[in-house]
Amino acid sequence: MKQFVSSPKWLGVFLAAVVLSVAAYIIDVLVSEVSPGNIWGFSFGTAAAVLFFGAALYGVRRRSVKFSSRMGLGRVQTWMQFHLYGGALFLLLMFMHTGFSLPHGALNWALWALSIWVTLSGLLGVLLQKWTAQALSSGLEIEVIYERIPELSDELRSRAETLVPTAPESVRRFYERDLALKLQKPARSLRYFVDISGGAHQIARAFDHLKQALASDNAKIADELEEIYRAKLALDAHFTMQAALRAWLILHLPLSLVLILLALLHLFVVFYY
Repeated sequence: MKQFVSSPKWLGVFLAAVVLSVAAYIIDVLVSEVSPGNIWGFSFGTAAAVLFFGAALYGVRRRSVKFSSRMGLGRVQTWMQFHLYGGALFLLLMFMHTGFSLPHGALNWALWALSIWVTLSGLLGVLLQKWTAQALSSGLEIEVIYERIPELSDELRSRAETLVPTAPESVRRFYERDLALKLQKPARSLRYFVDISGGAHQIARAFDHLKQALASDNAKIADELEEIYRAKLALDAHFTMQAALRAWLILHLPLSLVLILLALLHLFVVFYY
């Protein structure tokens, strides 16, 4: 649990806010009609809007480090916690604002659906980021920038192709059969979500079996090929995990911007009409 909760204090505040919000909704149900238009529904909607736009400002804070530091606008980590917990509380208050009923009209349907999508995808992204960081740091010995992975993969392939011509026939056959295609280019695979090492035990057994039939000098070539292949698997693990995070961002950010525009339109319609 600790690996997914970076601030127990923020979690405690969030849970307390959830309890208070639910209590207020129960009182609304007991003393009044559940409606977005009465004072209770309007209050829930206002609180949801404040939380939503406040959480949306995290993106601005993250991209204006120097200005925010000069203005004393707080640490990025603090904004991140508000973005996470404020966004989750926003969804609850949005449901309370509508009385937990399905919306009417195209605009309200779009707001309702996008609010759910953006909030849940955001929570999924947080879990993915924390799990990925832990998996990469605990299971791999290298850190690498995503954009450099193709270049580093090419270097590993070149090293292997330099070694193989000097190796005995058994090593050359092993390379052509089991390694050559896998060293061609960076590859993504779902197996890294299950085993971050990419099957290190199977790799070790295959190379051990190969080296048993080799003299000591030739075994050194096999050892270097094994080192190259393990490094390639580590690159592929980074390639897979970092690509997943980038894909998540594409799923989350554009629709978040659409939701902001629709929320502003909703506020305009409510106050103008």
